[in-house]
Amino acid sequence: MIAASPAHPQPSDWRRLWREAVTDPAELLARLGLGDQAAALLPGADTGFPVRVPAGYLARMRPGDAADPLLLQVLPRAAELLDAPGFVEDAVGDGAARAATGVIHKYAGRVLLVATGACAVHCRYCFRRHFPYARELAAREDWRAAVAWIAARPDVHEVILSGGDPLSLPTARLASLTRQLAGIGHVRALRLHTRLPIVLPERVDGELRQWLAGLPWPVAVVVHANHGNEIDAATGTALAALRDSGATVLNQSVLLSGVNDRVDTLAELSHRLYRAGTLPYYLHLLDRVRGVGHFEVDEARAQALHAGLRARLPGYLVPRLVREIAGEAGKTPV
Repeated sequence: MIAASPAHPQPSDWRRLWREAVTDPAELLARLGLGDQAAALLPGADTGFPVRVPAGYLARMRPGDAADPLLLQVLPRAAELLDAPGFVEDAVGDGAARAATGVIHKYAGRVLLVATGACAVHCRYCFRRHFPYARELAAREDWRAAVAWIAARPDVHEVILSGGDPLSLPTARLASLTRQLAGIGHVRALRLHTRLPIVLPERVDGELRQWLAGLPWPVAVVVHANHGNEIDAATGTALAALRDSGATVLNQSVLLSGVNDRVDTLAELSHRLYRAGTLPYYLHLLDRVRGVGHFEVDEARAQALHAGLRARLPGYLVPRLVREIAGEAGKTPV
């Protein structure tokens, strides 16, 4: 049994912090000393995508700076209400790849389970901001439909948990899934796509570490940080705890205008990730989902930024520049 410590609190601690997240955009600005700019910064109508920001993530933002790169990732803006050509509700083809309730099968040998619609932070560029979570959750009915589908597909060797954020679920719910998967001989690897170790690092507690350490397969935890300022001491502790549990820890980022579209910024992110024991994995071009066009960096500029990274960093610190194209058999290199 892994003992709890202040660095790895009990589950009730992360749940309390979850409940205490800021959900009012005006309060978010007020806490940063930007309350007097609310009328200018916030949209004049409901965007249909609510705000959620954990207090610990808010604490990493620069007070008084409306252009803070962490704030820009979570602050609703009027641009979200504009229609942009080529931006649609399902930019990555999730609907066409649906195989069962909450089961998305796009790529050979792998299947993705939409474990939950919940996230600790609501990123404004989210590619699933319009996803029909109300009817598409793999965790429903104790994962039965998802497990049955996987059991019937001997060509599936890796299960990927996504969402929402799978670590939004209690560890006991995740353990129920993996106990069932353990009885399927052709499953040989598990992957978790999660932002919680970055935005709510307290989630990486003793119970979670014990579950990960006891799994019978190699486990990859792919976290999501876009800017070096997201990596602080608490985040570093959480990433170290994931590695200590036996997981391989990787990071994927999204290239976002005004947030990380500079070579210096991307290089610093890679350095901070590496110091925290995490390797850069993917740098995604923005998924063209309705409401996120103001974040887009065009392909030519993205390629130039990536070339700048290759010139500056050792190869193992350069993430692969990719985009997801609906219907393709894998991520497309750019």
